[in-house]
Amino acid sequence: MLVSGKWNEDWKPLQKSDDQGRFVRQTSGFRNWITPDGEPGPTGIGGFKAEPGRYRLYVALICPWASRTLMARELKGLQDIIEVTVVNPELTTQGWAFGNYPNANADPLFDSKYLHELYTRADATYTGRATVPVLWDMKQSMMVNNESADILRMLDTAFENIAPSKIRLFPEALSSEINELNAQIYDKLNNGVYKAGFTKEQSSYEEATREVFEMLDALESRLEGKSYLVGDQLTETDIRTFVTLIRFDVAYHGLFKTNIKQIVDYPNLTAFMERVLKLPGVINTVNIDHIVAGYYSIKDLNPAGIRPIGPSYISELVESVNNGNHA
Repeated sequence: MLVSGKWNEDWKPLQKSDDQGRFVRQTSGFRNWITPDGEPGPTGIGGFKAEPGRYRLYVALICPWASRTLMARELKGLQDIIEVTVVNPELTTQGWAFGNYPNANADPLFDSKYLHELYTRADATYTGRATVPVLWDMKQSMMVNNESADILRMLDTAFENIAPSKIRLFPEALSSEINELNAQIYDKLNNGVYKAGFTKEQSSYEEATREVFEMLDALESRLEGKSYLVGDQLTETDIRTFVTLIRFDVAYHGLFKTNIKQIVDYPNLTAFMERVLKLPGVINTVNIDHIVAGYYSIKDLNPAGIRPIGPSYISELVESVNNGNHA
């Protein structure tokens, strides 16, 4: 991680833990917002006006948090408005790196070797981990935001005057229900798999794993007879859920030992995952090779670097959608 702008130790998956050994996620440090007129958003300072070609999104295709933002970019039709740079999926001793892997990119702005160089460019004394996603203002050469929940929500509304969309990921009428369900899904599922995978204590592993499957069971029941999770229309809650589901059987079930069941054992969740994957543009945000290569490169969890050869059905599903074999 970075300490006062200097990289001082090898990258480790366990960021910090509480007194029971539970995984604790770092709080994002850049919280500005792009708005239609450049006025301040809910957090941060103003000066970030929605303009085509001004912003770049740095992401990792392995990362569910970054993939939330990629999905919003696709679903909201912002592909020609916001540019994207993809980092190498295999984590190095200095965290995320650029290039040197299929479908990963060099840094086109500064020719950085590592993502953490962007952080110190934004703040020369930054202390913390260099995480994705990063939303960068190319006009002012500033980091706008590195909190995926913020970016997901700002992409829903900030560019409506430039690229109008019929999709509203956070409709006001459903806001309370969305926020309530988001909090549950984040704690027990999105972050829950990490709490299970990165803990050093048996008791906290078992606690987190039980909560993961309690949430999956609840979502399976909620989807009975429904296409989507809130109001039976696509919302950001579906995006937040999908990014964990698509990674579950190929990564979390094995590497993180959340192995009571697989997603394929849940018919409603499996149908939901396939339904979202087939929405326009979503397939462009999913790369199973990056996901498997990235997670299984975490040496603390997989020191030999051996990659699993299954389950095949996820890769076959993604290939089928890529080839257009769906309604």
